[in-house]
Amino acid sequence: MDNLQTSEKSTDWERRTLEKLVFASLDEQKAKRRWGVFFKTLGFVYLTLILVAFVDWGTEASHQERHTALVNLTGVIDYKSGANAERMIESLQAAFKEKNVAGVVLRINSPGGSPVQAGLINDEIRRLRAKHPDIPLYAVVEDICASGGYFVAVAADKIYVNKASIVGSIGVLMDGFGFTGTMDKLGVDRRLLTAGNNKGFLDPFSPQNSGQVAFAQQMLDEIHGQFIDVVKAGRGNRLKETPEMFSGLAWTGEQSLKLGLADDLGSVDSVARDVIRAEKVLDYTVKENIAERVAKRLGAGAVNSLWSGIFESASETRFR
Repeated sequence: MDNLQTSEKSTDWERRTLEKLVFASLDEQKAKRRWGVFFKTLGFVYLTLILVAFVDWGTEASHQERHTALVNLTGVIDYKSGANAERMIESLQAAFKEKNVAGVVLRINSPGGSPVQAGLINDEIRRLRAKHPDIPLYAVVEDICASGGYFVAVAADKIYVNKASIVGSIGVLMDGFGFTGTMDKLGVDRRLLTAGNNKGFLDPFSPQNSGQVAFAQQMLDEIHGQFIDVVKAGRGNRLKETPEMFSGLAWTGEQSLKLGLADDLGSVDSVARDVIRAEKVLDYTVKENIAERVAKRLGAGAVNSLWSGIFESASETRFR
């Protein structure tokens, strides 16, 4: 009898132990599921915060009424920047395509940049103006409209400035560095092999070649001449030429009015209200995508930009 009771007690203990193990396992699984839900929720919240930080959630205003279209040209005009020809052209095309646009304002804050990119934008503005003669386009200069920025501006019907704006700088430059003196001091020997006498054109690690310098100057003069022609064509008889006008100098907005480089004082709001007579302003500028914004804010590619700047600077031509 005692053996039977002992056996029952042993079996009961094993059952209770097994139940405890099963329930503990179930509790652990529930806890894992709860933590899984927690971390998934946390991940969702994190992604939501990222989207809030990098996406423009502004509600798009209605296009169903007459309005002024705004396109922003900001920063250096370069194929790698936000102010590249592709993005600017897409923005301008969207503005001219909208049926309720009464006029377009191109707001410019740019020190210049690539002659090619600026030329592409200028060409597209003139094409769109010819295609849509009833839609005027006015350039509004805020802080600076120099060199390539001005190359774009002269395609507008009129140019409006602030008295303290910086306008002009009608010139072209090609800059770089020469490291031959430093290399001599460090005992570094440049070993450059080329197939073609001028393949190492203006190599910053080799002594200057007078023939290559002369050739580069010829190119700069040719591009400068193209710039001058575009300015004269865009401004016409409003331009009051002086010997310094195409020398690369820049002027204040007030001075630019006297020289015929600009037409009047004005801002985006005043031009929309008083000139176009459509006070409502809608922004048609194509925005950067999320990847571009993240890369800029986190500084991605900074090292690559540094090295590319060092090795490309010797042959980069800019409206500056």
